[in-house]
Amino acid sequence: MEETIKYLKEKTNNFSPEIGIILGSGLGEFADEHCDIAIPYSEIPNFIKSTVKGHKGRLVFAEISGKQIVMMQGRNHFYEGHTMQEITYPVKVMKKLGVKTLILTNAAGAVNENFKPSDLMIITDHINNMGSNPLLGTNDDSLGERFPDMSEIYKKKLVTVAESCAEKLGIALQKGVYLANSGPSYETPAEIRMARIIGADAVGMSTVPEAIVANYCKMDVLGISCISNAASGVSSTSLSHEEVIDVTNQSKSKFKKLISAIIATL
Repeated sequence: MEETIKYLKEKTNNFSPEIGIILGSGLGEFADEHCDIAIPYSEIPNFIKSTVKGHKGRLVFAEISGKQIVMMQGRNHFYEGHTMQEITYPVKVMKKLGVKTLILTNAAGAVNENFKPSDLMIITDHINNMGSNPLLGTNDDSLGERFPDMSEIYKKKLVTVAESCAEKLGIALQKGVYLANSGPSYETPAEIRMARIIGADAVGMSTVPEAIVANYCKMDVLGISCISNAASGVSSTSLSHEEVIDVTNQSKSKFKKLISAIIATL
């Protein structure tokens, strides 16, 4: 960690971000438009390289609306064969750099039959169905306590900010529970029926490990899902990653407007 922080401080002239953003599949264009310094993950000591299409794999530093921001332009996933500790390492780095608020974004499949592709959903809670937890192992007392409270991971005050910004922009928002599976295979119709029964509104393969670690690090978390497709069994159409990218591209304009407004308001 000390090696990583030293490298980033030197590369960014001691840039001290207060807000962190993790940009999911197809949503990285926001970082392209707000980029003062960009560092590929492959050049950062102890970072792992992103391999998923739609993820550039860069750490981007920028000033937006007078706020110091650090953005992950693409994330690493459990299904790529990385450990939970590896995929959440950047969140801990953000904490050490000074980040107090973390905005998590993703592309997700709709479990709620009232949702449609290109909807934006504010995450109010999550279900960890990934079969592991990023806090397993020896605890780092400098980051957080051994048994963190999980009753309000996604801060209600940030949900209120997002709703207010969306209303001013004329953007309709959904709200719901995000369920994370390990992937990389999409869910079966039976698994989606199970997800609906246990209270999920959307399903994906990311975000939850990062949210757990951010909450553990006492960071305020806001989660936003771009509904990219109807999940298996909700629609008769076969699922593909290309569809996910296509739909997020269609909704990226309102996504970027919403994120910009939220940053300006925080």
